[in-house]
Amino acid sequence: MAVEGAQPLNWSFVPGGVIRQYRYVKLSAANTIVECSAVTDKAIGVSQDPATGAGAPAGLNVCIVGITKLEGDADLAPGDSIGTSNDGQAAAYTAADTTKYINGQVLIDNTAAGGLITAAINCASQRTLA
Repeated sequence: MAVEGAQPLNWSFVPGGVIRQYRYVKLSAANTIVECSAVTDKAIGVSQDPATGAGAPAGLNVCIVGITKLEGDADLAPGDSIGTSNDGQAAAYTAADTTKYINGQVLIDNTAAGGLITAAINCASQRTLA
């Protein structure tokens, strides 16, 4: 079962479109955020709330650094290094994935694709594997 923990860096953003809860988001035009849409996106964090469209709600909470729930793109395992998939879910990456950003690690796994994991993330200091 996924849980949340301390989130020492949590910030409020204006959504630039529909955003699903517990998905990776990235900065967008006009100081807004949108869901990550490519495996090479550099995530700013994980949405803690859903957004129904641009500007609603005005303050969408995003975990930038901390322990958060996150939707998995596949069945992930504890210890997996993770980054965004092409739809904002968490995906496991290895050293061979040189164009993707690693920004977290799975703490508690899910049991199937689309299930929630518990992850330790640090989107303020992420890196590619190049």
